[in-house]
Amino acid sequence: MTPIYDVAVVGYGPTGLTAASLLGRLGHRVVVCERWPGLYGLPRLTHIDDETARTIQAAADIDEALRDSSPCEYLWVNGKGETLVRIPATADGSMGYPDHISMYQPDVETAIDKQLRGYGTVDVRQSCEVTGLDQDADGVTLRLGGDERIRARYVIAADGSRSAIRELLGVDRLDLGFNEQWINIDTEWLRPQPAEYAYGTQHCDPARGHMTINIGHARQRFEFALLPGETREQMTDPAAAWRLLDHYHGLGPDDLRIVRQLVYGFEARIATRWRDGRVFLAGDAAHTMPPYLGQGACSGIRDATNLAWKLHLVLGGAASQALLDTYEIERRPHVTALTHAAIGLGKVANTHDAAAAAARDAAFFAGKVPPPPPFPPLADGVLRPGTGAPVGTLTPQSRRVRLADGRTGRFDDLTGYGFVLVAAEDPTATLGPERLALLHRAGCAVVALDTVDDLDGRHAAYLQQLGAVAYLARPDFVLFGVATTTADLAGLVDDLATALDRAAA
Repeated sequence: MTPIYDVAVVGYGPTGLTAASLLGRLGHRVVVCERWPGLYGLPRLTHIDDETARTIQAAADIDEALRDSSPCEYLWVNGKGETLVRIPATADGSMGYPDHISMYQPDVETAIDKQLRGYGTVDVRQSCEVTGLDQDADGVTLRLGGDERIRARYVIAADGSRSAIRELLGVDRLDLGFNEQWINIDTEWLRPQPAEYAYGTQHCDPARGHMTINIGHARQRFEFALLPGETREQMTDPAAAWRLLDHYHGLGPDDLRIVRQLVYGFEARIATRWRDGRVFLAGDAAHTMPPYLGQGACSGIRDATNLAWKLHLVLGGAASQALLDTYEIERRPHVTALTHAAIGLGKVANTHDAAAAAARDAAFFAGKVPPPPPFPPLADGVLRPGTGAPVGTLTPQSRRVRLADGRTGRFDDLTGYGFVLVAAEDPTATLGPERLALLHRAGCAVVALDTVDDLDGRHAAYLQQLGAVAYLARPDFVLFGVATTTADLAGLVDDLATALDRAAA
């Protein structure tokens, strides 16, 4: 008999791990199909932002996941080492974490893997390669080779930039025209990490672009652009790595141990469609971008949480299937904007002409280069209509909240993974039993700030900033809408019900 699951997740990198954990937390039967026998065990990504950390908090023991992490500032310097731009790290951002975090990816993946295996509803199948799929009106059958089949109501394809599922679906990708080859050298310090390596530095040197970034406290990544005539075979020779480390940093085998060395390509490509029936592309299967903004993995994790709460509501009958059409509506414009921003930064880092680099430097020194634009808000999808900014932006999280029953902790840990209605005063009498039941069906927590101790004061300050008596946040921390008066609370909840029922109308 073919096993039947709510969701099959193909791929077990950061995107797949997050999706499987969030869906397992919500009680769904999930199967993971991963072609490799175990977790990768080495850092591919080295940076996350505070929004991503907050999602990992929902998917894992966040303190375990980030046990070797630190706030990370970035310097962009020219070939002479002169600072072009400094991007500081805020130690305590509005989401309850530093806005730039240097971390060790295997710690994050191990923590999420541990968490999801404890739910009892997630079946992790490693050394399991999907060789085909068939869809019908009720679900998807995945072929695993031989006669083995599994069946799921929906599939999340998070199987990387060379996605086999994307190929099986015949989905093309748009090439945005950015292609660079760099050598990656991951190392461990054999002595205490020098202070000058405790942050990220992008060297915008026309002779050879290169960069370094700390991976937590004990590890370091070095990357160097390949020059014309340099081959993959030449640059994966350990002698090439030591030559570069000595020439650019004066470092050798007494300072570092090389743990990973490879040449890979920076690219910018976006799938032409992210949904085919009951199959959704996510993470690198849907989009890839150059690493200069540090948003590749962060974007995949955003995909995972966007899909997880929407699939949860549809699977539970609390929303129509039209809700799932908002996945690409919301995520594609956001990813596209970040990809173009990363391409722009990549062009700064990869200016190879000396005269053009000198003109670039002069523009930075004269203050003629505008700062990077803020991350785009959601402009369409599951949002309260007609209310304008800041709907579609991110809501805050206090790190220290004490509830009336005496429980203390981070706000999200106390409210759970789901919608949350935060009101200045208890809204239950105003909303009445029918609307409260609707919120309950949607998995929405209701928090009255006059009954809790918000020890950071973050949520009360946010309400004051909004000029509102209440706000409604989605499970992915996006502001759905606000009520500016007590009388508008009912309308806010009614608009949520309408949005979930007619999301893509």
